[in-house]
Amino acid sequence: MASFIGRRKFLATLGGAAVTLPRIGFAQPAEKLRRIGIFAGSDENDARARSHVAVFQRELERLGWTQEHNVRIEHRWASDPERMPASAAELVSRTPDVILTTTNSALAAVHAQTASLPIVFVMASDPVGSGVAASHARPGGNVTGFTNFEPSIAGKWLELLKEIAPSVKRVAIIVHPETPASMMFQPAAEGAARWLGMQLTVAGVRDAGEIERAITTFAADPNGALICTPHAVTGRHRKMILALAERHRLPAIYPWRDYVEADGGLMSYGIDAADRYRHAASYVDRILRGAKAGELPIQAPTKFELVINLKTAKALGLDVPAMLQQRADEVIE
Repeated sequence: MASFIGRRKFLATLGGAAVTLPRIGFAQPAEKLRRIGIFAGSDENDARARSHVAVFQRELERLGWTQEHNVRIEHRWASDPERMPASAAELVSRTPDVILTTTNSALAAVHAQTASLPIVFVMASDPVGSGVAASHARPGGNVTGFTNFEPSIAGKWLELLKEIAPSVKRVAIIVHPETPASMMFQPAAEGAARWLGMQLTVAGVRDAGEIERAITTFAADPNGALICTPHAVTGRHRKMILALAERHRLPAIYPWRDYVEADGGLMSYGIDAADRYRHAASYVDRILRGAKAGELPIQAPTKFELVINLKTAKALGLDVPAMLQQRADEVIE
């Protein structure tokens, strides 16, 4: 009897060990660290660009992706077009799971380096015309994303200039002549100019010198106004454009609200940029969970903002109509 009881105790002890051992010897494997590359076509010290990237990262965290916990994010800042190809090649060589690009030039630089790594773009225009996507509904390949402007917005820019400055008869639109996404605004601007009885001048610029010459030459004749289109070149030299518009007393409209809020420009009409970055995070999340970039539709903006600076309007001798002020999303006193 004693030996039977001892044997039963031994088996019970062995059974208990069998239950507890897996907790010690077979722990769950650590979650795989995924990698995201951010290729920004802006200067690293650009406060607006950095704030947008921060919005993207906060949204990723909300979706469950935390830096150095289950994701590692590498940044590359490349505002100089000449350095973009080398910087893009270096980032692609690190084979991240997905790459976020910002601006058309940054998208073009990364797309030229890879046809396989998933790319999500934001703050870029005309991906089909630029040759990086087959269509908006079915991009195909390895690219998808969120456009920032449609060509028709150029007509709205002219209408707003005419409304805030009725005496305007001539408008110069600043574009980058080698970028299809910049040139796409020209047809809509030409159509609106004919309808409004205005003369349109297309100012193709590539650097600071060409910007200064184009605006100074245009401003030599009266009743002029200025449209600053979105591009890395205009963004890089925005302080100069704003200063030239002020010096020559040109009513001007800009694509981003910070040209007006932070820099004292007259008026802006464009998208809510932060909203685009939040949506881009949702696509990156889906790709990291198995979706294919080329099967996610490219999305156009639906939310636009009008911002007016009354102080700048007063300095230009403009009396902003009350109806226009009421339609604005923000009026800066």
